[in-house]
Amino acid sequence: MKKLIFPILMAVLTATNAYSQSSEPKREFRGAWVHTVGNQKYREMTVDQMKQHFIDLLNEFEKAKINAVIFQVRPQADAFYTNSMEPWSRFITGEQGKAPFPLWDPLQFMTEECHKRGMELHAWFNPYRVTSNDSEVLCNEHLYYKKPYLFVKYGKQIYFDPGEPEAREHTLKVIADVVKRYDLDAVHFDDYFYPYKITEKGKVVDFPDDKSFAKYGAKDGFTQETRNDWRRNNVNILIQELSKTIKEIKPWIKFGISPFGVWRNVSSDPTGSNTTAGCENYDDLYADIKLWVEKRWIDYNVPQLYFDIGHPAADYETLIKWWSENNYGENLYIGQDISKTVKVKSRKNENEFLNQLPRKMELVRTDKNVHGNVWWPGYSLPRNPNGFTDSLINSYQTQIALMPKYRHIDTIAPDAVQNIRLEQTEDGMFLKWDAPTTTDEMQKPAYYCIYVLSDNNEDIENKYPVAITQNTQFKITEQKIYAITTLDKLQNESKALYIKGF
Repeated sequence: MKKLIFPILMAVLTATNAYSQSSEPKREFRGAWVHTVGNQKYREMTVDQMKQHFIDLLNEFEKAKINAVIFQVRPQADAFYTNSMEPWSRFITGEQGKAPFPLWDPLQFMTEECHKRGMELHAWFNPYRVTSNDSEVLCNEHLYYKKPYLFVKYGKQIYFDPGEPEAREHTLKVIADVVKRYDLDAVHFDDYFYPYKITEKGKVVDFPDDKSFAKYGAKDGFTQETRNDWRRNNVNILIQELSKTIKEIKPWIKFGISPFGVWRNVSSDPTGSNTTAGCENYDDLYADIKLWVEKRWIDYNVPQLYFDIGHPAADYETLIKWWSENNYGENLYIGQDISKTVKVKSRKNENEFLNQLPRKMELVRTDKNVHGNVWWPGYSLPRNPNGFTDSLINSYQTQIALMPKYRHIDTIAPDAVQNIRLEQTEDGMFLKWDAPTTTDEMQKPAYYCIYVLSDNNEDIENKYPVAITQNTQFKITEQKIYAITTLDKLQNESKALYIKGF
């Protein structure tokens, strides 16, 4: 995630309007980013320690009712999974291409552990970045040495050249392979497309794609004057083709993108936001996120609103309203920076901190076009900075939430469970049921929701589940009325079956 360079307006908001449980939506996206790029601690861990680290992290997420983990699996044209197309990531063992020993698959592990907890796993890929600095050593098998014409060096970093069709095709093949082999819930990109611009001696350095532009620019119908349009078109092609590829393989897998928080300033485009940000998706990263949402090439959008309410250049409240008004009826989640939401105000008094969480949550939950949040970075949640995680657990995310519906993919409810019953075992009393049978992959059960009711007249539409499970049994300890529903892969919910416990 890109660090912002704007000055911070220190506006104090207090936590006086905390939400009650009744204000929590039954369906809400509650994501957490788990980044691997730049992570130096994994290489010091054994495989068992690394597994335990992820288990502990997911357990903390579960306490905070996180329901989606966005796990970075391709930080630098490398892999956090078993793969023959790209080398093992340096961030696992400290050396690119070196497999963990004993051999294990972090993506497979995380997918299974997330699903055990009723969480989605969104596999997070970086499409173009190859290195982060000029001291990194690529392994001998890297594509960089086999096909150097697909790459360029910009500043101290190496990137795929987005203007090379073969570079796009490689990225598509890599992601298609993962989609085929893993039980993912989504494919995810963050804000890195063409790289953030760098300057030397006060001047912006243009991205070095002269060779690819000379080969393809005119052929694609662009001139030197429309070279930036050509760059945007290169990214558009990748997004459109990847969307099509994912849905052809597994139509239930979502494709989401988390762009930089400003599409365009109003000074650049009258339809842009009333901001003066020093970076714009459209003009600097050549990422026309607004077009992708409008064309439904992506299934959800998570603009990174890593700004304060009252920020002089990019006010959070201005931006959330702009994205809401430009979401074209699609799923919109807000990327939230934890440290910028609850942060220490003064080094002299570490107990005095800015708390914009109440107002930001109010803006999210009172806007019908906004459907949830993604918290950055996920690693902060166990540390509970300035009581942030406690606030989620005790005030804002006290109940389990189902996923928002993806109305343009599928809204057909799956069949209900069958043969619901009570069984007494040595371990206690269990609710048990049989899964509905179907050959339709879109309708197959992914999870089951358990509800506890006071009477048969309660409507589950107004109830939160007490558990989401993959199992076809659930231990009960109370003489209550229970309802069980089926969730399919997109968390469409079946009719409920009811039974009285004990």
